[in-house]
Amino acid sequence: MEKDLIYVTDDDPGIRELVAEYLASQGYAVETAEDAASLDRLLAARLPDLLVLDWMMPGEDGLSIARRLRAQPGFPPIIMLSARGEDIDRIIGLEVGADDYLPKPFNPRELLARIRAVMRRQGGAAAPAAAEPTRVFHFGPFSVNLDARALSRDGVEITLTSGEYELLEIFATHANRALSRDWLMDRLRGFERDPFDRSIDVRVNRLRKKIEDDPANPAYIRTQRGQGYLFVPQGKG
Repeated sequence: MEKDLIYVTDDDPGIRELVAEYLASQGYAVETAEDAASLDRLLAARLPDLLVLDWMMPGEDGLSIARRLRAQPGFPPIIMLSARGEDIDRIIGLEVGADDYLPKPFNPRELLARIRAVMRRQGGAAAPAAAEPTRVFHFGPFSVNLDARALSRDGVEITLTSGEYELLEIFATHANRALSRDWLMDRLRGFERDPFDRSIDVRVNRLRKKIEDDPANPAYIRTQRGQGYLFVPQGKG
């Protein structure tokens, strides 16, 4: 069985070596890059199953790289690393398309846990047998294929990050129910979090920008004051 491939991009050779050795010991295939140019050479040869990406690097920084790669349809999940540990930095990282964010210094075991959680979400459920019907959910002009993990509007595919897709799948399978932020976070992230973590709001806002005609006045993903969020497939009518 082929090993999952992870690219680790960091300008600090000590961190690259530490992370690469640890992930390799856990059964992953690992390639490293010191900057954007060396990462692009790896990407030209093969896309990884996941990218670990440092924020602060000389030349093109991690935010710019993440934003550029996220413009490519179907790009694998990204975990951002940064010595900048403020809440606003985590929010910015998520806004540009990272699937998770880990401040430095970090325990390699925590990085491993987050990698496993993100890749578990990315892989989704096992594909159904050929005889079983494809699970497709419709709302407004949108169609979500829950087995193919694909979203389209009037037949045109819309690119989602794995985190955005996971959130949409939860909403689609729990329609017309108020879902608290804590409940959503428990299902989106497999690790402990700060009680004031607002990254779920960032992910909701990112998803709204892709499915709402007016994200500031959403028809499908509505905010329920004091409760969380409510997904309404029928929109406003």
